[in-house]
Amino acid sequence: MKPTLLILAAGMGSRYGGDKQVDGFGPHNETILEYSIYDAIQAGFGKVVFIVRKEILALAKSLFLEKLQSKVEVDFVVQSLDSMVPEAYLNPDRVKPYGTAHALLCAKDVIREPFAVINADDFYGREAFQALGSFLSGEVRPDLHCMVGYAIKNVLSDYGTVSRGVCDYSADGNLKGMVERTSISRREDGSILHEANGERIQIAEDTPVSMNCWGFHPSVFHETERLWSVFLETQGRELKSEFYIPTVANTLIQEGKAAVRILEGGKTWFGVTYAEDRPIVIEALKRLHEAGVYPEKLF
Repeated sequence: MKPTLLILAAGMGSRYGGDKQVDGFGPHNETILEYSIYDAIQAGFGKVVFIVRKEILALAKSLFLEKLQSKVEVDFVVQSLDSMVPEAYLNPDRVKPYGTAHALLCAKDVIREPFAVINADDFYGREAFQALGSFLSGEVRPDLHCMVGYAIKNVLSDYGTVSRGVCDYSADGNLKGMVERTSISRREDGSILHEANGERIQIAEDTPVSMNCWGFHPSVFHETERLWSVFLETQGRELKSEFYIPTVANTLIQEGKAAVRILEGGKTWFGVTYAEDRPIVIEALKRLHEAGVYPEKLF
């Protein structure tokens, strides 16, 4: 059974200033996620599931459905503020999505096979999908998932601070735990620092971090649903609290229910956190086409 690619495309893009998941960056106005889909198909993936907000569902279908239907199976799922949320926890004042693990959970009825999870607005590189495809086709188990690790030095922005899941890992290459660090940037002296809420922590350049590039056995849906109930009970009435995939991964590791292997597929990454990142991404994609990494037109 071929693995599925789950693309998280429901984010608000507040720092970028628009819906960057459907914005064109390639030489023929390709979105970043089209490069991920192209690389995933080459790596043996058989289905793509888009998680979107209802406000962009029609646009997403018009952009991708006809283009991809002959290449790969396609499905769309809406993540809304009432998805999987019991009435007792609904808050009419909430505008922020519930986070990446909630988005994952919204896809539980359309995915039965091993699957990868990625952000729509990050370019992960073909090596990442090759590593994911191999793991999901031959190694994944109900008690063994994976993530692609990227060295922190390669995933910063020149135009502001970023948030990254900083990994602690064991000698056998498995994730021991992950801490979400905000306000990370490279300083003038070359050091990489997290500085927020009174903390000032230097991070070594080769430290692996999560760019939300995961591989899961479908058993993760059951565990995520269990932890979603805990989140709702403890934080569900807050306006800005989010339920993240790293929270699920950390909890499964701590409870001894599953291991998460860190794959070494994170060679190339770029993304669009800020509007100023846009020309850099356009130029990077142009060079990849010119180098023959990608054909003139992806689809």
